[in-house]
Amino acid sequence: MALFDEVTARLDSGGAQRLLRPFAIVGKRSLHAVPTVLGIVVLNFLLLQLAPGDAATAIAAESGAATEEMLTNLRMQFGLDLPVVTQLFHYLNDLAHFSLGISPRFNVPVTQMIFERLPGTLLLMGTALVIAVILGVLAGTVMASFAGKLPDRILSVVVLAFYSIPAFWIGLMLIVLFSVTLGWLPSGGSGPAWSDQTGFAWVLERLRYMILPAISLGLLYVAIYSRITRASMLEVRNQDFVRTARAKGLRPREITFRHILRNALIPVTTLAGLHFGGILGGAVVVETVYSWPGLGRLAVESVMARDFKVLIGILLFSSLLVVLVNILIDLLHSLLDPRIEGL
Repeated sequence: MALFDEVTARLDSGGAQRLLRPFAIVGKRSLHAVPTVLGIVVLNFLLLQLAPGDAATAIAAESGAATEEMLTNLRMQFGLDLPVVTQLFHYLNDLAHFSLGISPRFNVPVTQMIFERLPGTLLLMGTALVIAVILGVLAGTVMASFAGKLPDRILSVVVLAFYSIPAFWIGLMLIVLFSVTLGWLPSGGSGPAWSDQTGFAWVLERLRYMILPAISLGLLYVAIYSRITRASMLEVRNQDFVRTARAKGLRPREITFRHILRNALIPVTTLAGLHFGGILGGAVVVETVYSWPGLGRLAVESVMARDFKVLIGILLFSSLLVVLVNILIDLLHSLLDPRIEGL
């Protein structure tokens, strides 16, 4: 009853528009995303047609005794002998029926293959992004609080090093240090082949396999978020509402975290949404280095097998993930600053 009374009071006080605004943002952003995703699908499909070879060639090459008749039969079986426009029409027709087709190489529905690998990639990307945002905002806050002083200069050098070093090199060096030399963490995979651990012990065991890949993937973005947080906080702290807060006698810590950092987080969250696609691209390299069973590694395997149906499915899912994250970022912006309509 208390919740019902609260909602009623907010509606009566003109809060209906504010309550419905998140749904309006999601609806409008989703409609805008439809032509974008459709264009991405068509463009990816046409570009992959330019790549040399196809799944029939890869399968015939693996057999070791391929004939021209065998190649012709395989292409007819997979529909690869049809004109490109016809193949595109068939693919769009499958999408309209919520199907990504069957993988010629593995003879398994593409959707099933993607959903088997998707959790591993989302877990890796989410952990890397959380590490990057937390460490980046903390470093940026310290750098802005001590701008021009020794802590600011030391952290600037450290984050510049993170930004300059490629993720694959960091991954290899972390393996050499923590796996080969110290023996503290595993060098690859997402878990042991067999384990009798359960509950919290199982979670800790999996975390040991997650630490090195997530750090390798997130360090580049730690540098970016720390620099953006520093610059944004230095800009915000000179604005009028911050001077008013100081004039009211608020404590410096309260001004920093309640007024400055909250407003400075808006560009950081915007970049986090934009970087989601970049992190997915970086996951291809990191998953290969650490033998992590995710979408990135599946994409590499699909390229090697010329299984473009799987590859275009991965690209479509990646596009949908980026669109979804950007919608969530718009919602987060509307919460951080109600003046942003997001429409």
